[in-house]
Amino acid sequence: MTDRLSQGDAAPDFTLPDSDGKPVSLADFRGQSVIVYFYPAAATPGCAKQACDFRDNLGELATAGYAVLGISPDPQAKLAKWVAAESLTFPMLSDADRAVMTAWGAYGEKKMYGKTVTGVIRSTFVVDPDGKIALAQYNVKATGHVAKLRRDLGV
Repeated sequence: MTDRLSQGDAAPDFTLPDSDGKPVSLADFRGQSVIVYFYPAAATPGCAKQACDFRDNLGELATAGYAVLGISPDPQAKLAKWVAAESLTFPMLSDADRAVMTAWGAYGEKKMYGKTVTGVIRSTFVVDPDGKIALAQYNVKATGHVAKLRRDLGV
């Protein structure tokens, strides 16, 4: 089982390419709060619902001081098509080798349709301005998750 992060842990740093191939680092967001979420696959119904929910709530999240980063194992070219198709307005990052997901405990064994499989564990984290985990949520649901997260954060 992959080690999971908890409140107070240092957020593992990363630099990953976004949908345009531009490198984005967690360190770029030091000094502000950032929501980092991991999802299994771009352009699938659940992942699209979750990404569009973040897009539609981005204004309120930004006003409350939160940036948003989405991370999947999809290649940059697939992310670029998806970002354009869904008009996503925040960075979607490619973790093709799943190293970042593994470091964050968002890749490993999970239950799917009653079977144990290895894959991306849909997870959301809030990283505080000092780079510490303020909130860690594993096995979140795609639908309704952003509304729940907003309630949890008081946004």
